[in-house]
Amino acid sequence: MVHRHLKKLVEVGKIQKIGSAPKVFYATISRDMTHLDYQLDTETQEIVDKNFFFIEPTGVELSGIDGFEKWCGKRDFDVTQKAKEFNKIHQKYQKQKHNDLLDASVKMRKTFGVGCCVDRLFYFDFYAVEIFGKTRMGQKLLHAKQGQNKAKIKEIAILVKSSIVEIIVHHHIDSVVFVPPTVPRAVQFMKVLETELALSIAKVNVIKVIGDIRVPQKTLKKLADRVENAQHTFMVDNMAKFKTTLIIDDAVGSGASINQIACKLKHAKHTNKVIGFAITGSLHDFEVISEV
Repeated sequence: MVHRHLKKLVEVGKIQKIGSAPKVFYATISRDMTHLDYQLDTETQEIVDKNFFFIEPTGVELSGIDGFEKWCGKRDFDVTQKAKEFNKIHQKYQKQKHNDLLDASVKMRKTFGVGCCVDRLFYFDFYAVEIFGKTRMGQKLLHAKQGQNKAKIKEIAILVKSSIVEIIVHHHIDSVVFVPPTVPRAVQFMKVLETELALSIAKVNVIKVIGDIRVPQKTLKKLADRVENAQHTFMVDNMAKFKTTLIIDDAVGSGASINQIACKLKHAKHTNKVIGFAITGSLHDFEVISEV
C-alpha cells in the first residue's frame, strides 16, 4: 500500500526516487525542480523529449522535457530559447547520419594518413556536442562505465545491437574484435557488451599487455603517445584467416586503439579488410576523450 502511494507521488512530481533496489530512498522535490513556464512547438518538444538526457550530481536521471527544465533552471536559461537551440543543433548532426550511423572514415584517413589501416569507421552517436555537452548516449556510456552498472550496459547493448548487425550484414563481416579494457574494473563494460550482443560470428582475441607500470590510453594527451601505447600493448592472439573483421569499441577519441589493432590484423594477414564501430565518437577530428 505504501509503495503504491509513493509511486503516485513520484508520478505527479511531488517526490523523487533516489537509488535502486534494494536501497531506495525518497525525497521531496526542491524548488528548482518545479516546472517552468514556457511554450514549445510540437517538433521541438518531441526532439527534446526524445533526445535530451541529464544526470544530476546526485546520480538521479532526468530525461526529456523534465531533464531539460532542470538543466536550464540551474543555468538560468530561458527554456523556450534553449529548446530551439537544442533542436537546431540536433537537426544539424542528424543530417550527417546515414542509416542512423555517423561515418568517420574520412576523419580516420585524415588523422593517420598512409598509416591508416581502418577501411571504414562508424559510430552510433557523438560523445558530446557544442553548448549542451555530452549527448544522451555520451551520458549513458560515461555513467554505465564509471558506475560499473551491468543493467545500464545492457540498456546500451539493446540500443546499438541492430546497428551492429546491420553493419555485419552489409559489409559481409565474418569476424569481430572487442577492444580490451585498459583500466582494471570489477565490471568491464566491453565484456558485458560482448555477452549481451551475442554475435554469431568468429571472435578474434586481442590481448592488452601490461608493462611494469599500467598506462591507460585516456591518461595520454598526445596522439603520438597514444599510437605508441596502442602499438606496444595490443597483441593479437589468433591463427585463423578472415576476409572482413569488425572492431568494436565503446568510445573513439584519438582513434589510435582501433587503428593499431587493425594494422596488426592486416600486417599479420589475419584479415583483408577492417571495419570499425564505436558507440560514441569525437565530434571534431579525433580528440582525446579522457573521461571514458
